[in-house]
Amino acid sequence: MSLPTAQAQLVPSTLDEETARAEIYGLLADLYYAAPTAQLHENLRVAVTEAPAAGALLESSWAELVAAARTLSLADIRAEHDALFGGVGKPEVYVFGSHYLSGFLNEKPLAALRTDIAALGLARDEAMPETEDHVAYLCEVMRYLIAGDDVEVANLTRQREFFARHVQPWVPRMCDVLMEHPKARFYRALAGFTQAFVSIEAQGFDMLA
Repeated sequence: MSLPTAQAQLVPSTLDEETARAEIYGLLADLYYAAPTAQLHENLRVAVTEAPAAGALLESSWAELVAAARTLSLADIRAEHDALFGGVGKPEVYVFGSHYLSGFLNEKPLAALRTDIAALGLARDEAMPETEDHVAYLCEVMRYLIAGDDVEVANLTRQREFFARHVQPWVPRMCDVLMEHPKARFYRALAGFTQAFVSIEAQGFDMLA
């Protein structure tokens, strides 16, 4: 994937803004699902942090994420990802919606999500061992709803509905947990960027209501 060259709500045209939103969701999916590849890590390290307009809503959190990528080695970030999200048994930080919405994994929120995903004509890749309520999977669905070719599915109404039902209710809480975790450095910065982006998305969807 390519990194966003400008933050959401900073680019001049609607087309560019939508492309930027889709790329940010794609970036979040990549970084939460696994530690960055060497190429992605390098892309982050050399990314531009100055927005084209002063006071940009994502500029500060994006700069912190880029700074973390520049400060930490790829090995450091990989070790951090494993420490926070990996291991056998209970992870340090859960990245599954059901945990935050019900207190347990594989509960009713996951069943509701699967129903909504099926209604969109989407299905989980069988090669993916994680359940569909993984934050990376939800970000990929949002990316598709923004950038997909099928306008019956990829439209603002579907985006708003999916975001309100499956992203907004719990992702900010996950970000809070990450930002407070003592082992989080790169992922603390990523959580801050995620939380800022989700807040902007929520505000944008509210304006459409």
